[in-house]
Amino acid sequence: MEYTVQKLGRLAGISTRTLRFYDEIGILKPARTNSSGYRIYGQAEVDKLQQILFYRELGVNLDQIKAIVTDPSFDGAAALRQHRDRLLDKRKQLDALIGNVERTIASAEGRTDMSDQEKFEGFKQRMIDENEQKYGKEAREKYGDDAVNKSNAKLKGMSQERHERLNRLTQEVKDTLADAFRTGDPASELAQKAADLHRQWLTFHWDGYSKEAHANLAQMYVDDERFTAYYDEKQPGTAVFLRDAVHIYTGARG
Repeated sequence: MEYTVQKLGRLAGISTRTLRFYDEIGILKPARTNSSGYRIYGQAEVDKLQQILFYRELGVNLDQIKAIVTDPSFDGAAALRQHRDRLLDKRKQLDALIGNVERTIASAEGRTDMSDQEKFEGFKQRMIDENEQKYGKEAREKYGDDAVNKSNAKLKGMSQERHERLNRLTQEVKDTLADAFRTGDPASELAQKAADLHRQWLTFHWDGYSKEAHANLAQMYVDDERFTAYYDEKQPGTAVFLRDAVHIYTGARG
């Protein structure tokens, strides 16, 4: 079956403007243009649009989606299996949060007691699950199951006071790094402060700290496009700047 822009937009629940934009950026081009100048989409385009919307639902940005779905080796069936697994992970996260809300309601109504630590278990478990989903495979291959499991256990057992400190420290790392980046000098006092704050942040996650592991992680921020995209979201080049600052801080580069 074939569809015009309007029909496909109604079918998929998206605007015709979105479909035209997808055409412009090359992520989803129509099968052909008819004699009247209308874009015509066939079954292959319908299937690709479904994949694109799956990835959007999972929070993947358009540049990454384009690289995935336009890759000649793209395997639609394998991608669907990955979508299913990620959606199941999201469902587990939601189930944990729902369970936390239900226990909180029961506590508020006097039907049960709930410790302060229990009140935040769902949020910490969601953080662990999201990290596993995004980076778990690579982290386990690089550092081993034991190190990753210890890191997860450390985060899950964290007190609310330390959890709040971690959240404040996370923002402090971001703010200091942004200020340091504007200096353009990874060896500057501000950049080295950002590297030290980053070290402090790591101690909340790692069972132990080493300069070598810190330097290797900073390099991974540059080598892995997902980490690069995170740090470069507001200012391209930030991941490389952080890598250089950490390498100076740890002595990996003089």
